[in-house]
Amino acid sequence: MSQTSVAYDAPLRIALLGYRSAPHSGGQGIYLKYLSRSLVRRGHFVTVISGPPYPELDADVTLVRLPSLDLYEHGLKSIRPRQLLSRLERIEWFSKLTGGFAEPFTFGERVKQWFVGRESEFDIIHDNQTISDGILALQHRGLPLVTTIHHPITKDYRVALAAEPRWYMRLLIHRWHGFLRMQKRIAPQLRSVVTVSGASATDISDDFNVDRSAISVMHLGVDTELFRPLPEKKREPHRLMTTASADAPLKGLSVLLHAIASLRSDYPDIRLTLVGRPRPGGDTEKLIASLGLGELVQCYKGISHQEMVEKYADASIAVVPSLYEGFGLPAIEAMACGVPLVSSDGGALAEVVEDAGLVVPAGDSQGLADAIRRLFEDDNLRTDVASRGLSRVEQHFCWNRCAERMEAYYRERIAAC
Repeated sequence: MSQTSVAYDAPLRIALLGYRSAPHSGGQGIYLKYLSRSLVRRGHFVTVISGPPYPELDADVTLVRLPSLDLYEHGLKSIRPRQLLSRLERIEWFSKLTGGFAEPFTFGERVKQWFVGRESEFDIIHDNQTISDGILALQHRGLPLVTTIHHPITKDYRVALAAEPRWYMRLLIHRWHGFLRMQKRIAPQLRSVVTVSGASATDISDDFNVDRSAISVMHLGVDTELFRPLPEKKREPHRLMTTASADAPLKGLSVLLHAIASLRSDYPDIRLTLVGRPRPGGDTEKLIASLGLGELVQCYKGISHQEMVEKYADASIAVVPSLYEGFGLPAIEAMACGVPLVSSDGGALAEVVEDAGLVVPAGDSQGLADAIRRLFEDDNLRTDVASRGLSRVEQHFCWNRCAERMEAYYRERIAAC
């Protein structure tokens, strides 16, 4: 991996790393799926190295599986004594037993071991938010390393603490986010950081103490072959749609539920399609019951992307009420489906949406209700907002354009190594 080993126009051999990469486990899996696809279509050779749950990749993308105990999927009772012979597996087991999250650390150590003897097989290594000791070791060995940080998880941590009044649950939140100590120590040492928005770049610099000059902003794309309008389907009046990890305070679902409660008397047929199912007995389920919204909220979990597109086609308005987003992929997906969008300004959302939706202050349930009411009452405004959303996606959020920018960045970093 040297400056002279890759001709400028030669195909690159790219290793993409993800400690958990299934598309349904979060935006990181979607990022790996579509970035790998777009890079291969540009003629490069891409290998995705992932811990479980594993990604769904195109056939021409190579997948290397690095197994772990995957305790958040299988639970502590799935373990057999022989599985604890490995130091890394013991770390995972003890961390899960005590409420921690060790996957970024243990995945990084497995990656470090896997690369021994394989250093010459790749031109660039691109880590997707592991930010661990093992990954940093690859940089120390002189390998060209790029790290995507979607946003600093310190944001999730602070919002979760602020939303939790119970002291014992606050202890658990603190324990689970223990990996942040490692990430805050590692991030300032990374030479090449990519993030998805200007807002995230500022937050990474502030929260992780990363030199702003080391951070490059590259917006995400959306699969416009999949996320598209379905004009043959008729939208349901007063049908809202949102996608959210239902019990994550950062996603602002409680703000939307209070807005719906205030609109219900004027729009008795109002309904919410929620992609994400509340935890039984959790705060979201309790709030839905206390507001009397049980019959108005329909939850769907684990649906396919095509089913999600069909849900968007049924909705008259899409809502992204997040208190913070490092980028806000659900906003882009909704706009690509031609749904009028109401969004908060949390994190990068105002930057991403701009004038392609109605933007309200994060956490303002009345402002959210007022924006939804405006769209309910004005057919022309709904048409105009939907049109602006489609146009913005076509101009700014194409995966091929994202891969083109990433390729140029890779070549720059290879030359500098």
